[in-house]
Amino acid sequence: MNKPIFELVDELPTRGLTVSMLNSLDFIAPGQWQNTVGFVNTIKTVTGETDEDLIQQIGERAIYLYNDRSQGYQRAMWLYQTVDRTDTALGTAALANKVGEKIPLLGFLNNITPKADKAQTIDLCLKLVVELVAFCQINGIPGDSIGDFVASLGEYAGESLIRMVALVCVDGLLPLGPDFIYKALSALSSMNPQELAQNSTFQGIQDAIPGNNVGSKLNFIGESFDSVKGWMGGLVTQNNLTPQTIVGNLQNFVQLADDKLDYLAAFLDVATNYYEHTGTQTLARRLISRAVAEI
Repeated sequence: MNKPIFELVDELPTRGLTVSMLNSLDFIAPGQWQNTVGFVNTIKTVTGETDEDLIQQIGERAIYLYNDRSQGYQRAMWLYQTVDRTDTALGTAALANKVGEKIPLLGFLNNITPKADKAQTIDLCLKLVVELVAFCQINGIPGDSIGDFVASLGEYAGESLIRMVALVCVDGLLPLGPDFIYKALSALSSMNPQELAQNSTFQGIQDAIPGNNVGSKLNFIGESFDSVKGWMGGLVTQNNLTPQTIVGNLQNFVQLADDKLDYLAAFLDVATNYYEHTGTQTLARRLISRAVAEI
């Protein structure tokens, strides 16, 4: 890890396409996610503390915990970063500072090619597995604890919840359609290990996925996705989610055509880093909460 946790939190953007996209999903989890940035500000927000000396102590303890390699925090951060950075960003830096006005995406959509359904399915499932493994790392439990992870989803809130909401919407519904769960399970059941091994995202994180070989890792991915299908299906049903409803809310921030959903999904995939952004916030919150308990 190149940067300390306080620097990662301090560098989180206050606006940009990632923030706008996450804000557009607020209709699914109203008020759950606030874009809290800045390490000291995060400490104050999480703890409600105003005493500067105590805030300093909490910050120092949180930094110490993050730097302790016997803990899983750095590993979790690496996972959040890697699963986002395996996509090659286009020339979208100019979009980062354009907020408060609608961003026209039609021109950008012409410069990208959507992934095939199978490739998109692999990326969706790998992001889910990253969430599971990172959860285990943060909580100090074995990385194959699928049951513990599934049970925890009912308690997800804030940045963790909005991350899972974005996974379902941006990496599931938009590119694969309303039956994305069935498509993913069907693709996984017919996939061979060689197909998985060729995926660039898998190549980046394969060492973190439980299993002794690609075949056993593929089985773990399939088992993980199958275990979470009920939660994902419930989220879709309870909120009447369709690709069109997601686009309708995205249109508050960007100009786009809803007949190019696969192109839109591909663009958001390369132009946003919602896993890294919200993952950094999740880690900061957990570190600060633990630091307070230990002081």
